[in-house]
Amino acid sequence: PDDTSDQSFSNLAFPMAWDEIFEYTGFPAYMKPFDGGGWKEVYKLHDKEDFFDKHSQTKRTVMMLQEEIEFTEYFRCYCIGGKHVRIMQYEPRNPFHLRYQVDTPPSSEALLNTIHDYVLKLNQYLGYDFNTVEFAVRDGIPYAIDFCNPAPDAEVTSVGQSNFDWVVETTAQYAIERAKVQVDGQDNLTWGTYIKSSAAGAPLVGKATIKKPADKVSSKAPAKKAAAKPKK
Repeated sequence: PDDTSDQSFSNLAFPMAWDEIFEYTGFPAYMKPFDGGGWKEVYKLHDKEDFFDKHSQTKRTVMMLQEEIEFTEYFRCYCIGGKHVRIMQYEPRNPFHLRYQVDTPPSSEALLNTIHDYVLKLNQYLGYDFNTVEFAVRDGIPYAIDFCNPAPDAEVTSVGQSNFDWVVETTAQYAIERAKVQVDGQDNLTWGTYIKSSAAGAPLVGKATIKKPADKVSSKAPAKKAAAKPKK
């Protein structure tokens, strides 16, 4: 690629073990930018030939390959400050303005509690102060398929008034909280477990622990009656 030399990418494994990767993800699979959003440059791939064809078009964009999850439920979750969670039902197959309108309630409270804990684990590990995590649920198991979105959509016209109000209020309260504990001349940034472990040379994979707020509250958007869903 442009602006690279024979010394570039020395930290990357090459060639990739493509056959092993394809066996792990299976097909169909999805490829998308690792830090993407808005469903831009998302490709559904049917075989390895399709993968290499689409991958050759991505130029310098760092892509991520994921197994396709045929889901029965889907959730999009805000997380603020690594402790405040808002779980929202979401239907990505609906038109954009109807994606937060779902005609059935969540299948169980246990599922919502699991999602709540997964959101906390991910965000405390990554160290994001503001992020969204998306889960596709298959056979009752939530799979995190998108969790690197520190500048997420929070427009009232798409997320709805109640979700918008929650984001504004919670973000404002967290900003005030952080401002009150600001110490001049000191590093006041939030560093997640991932960065701390990397800097210390510690293993990046281990048993995750959750720092739970004293009052564990999972805000959940109520289900709303939606118009008939388009076919996938």
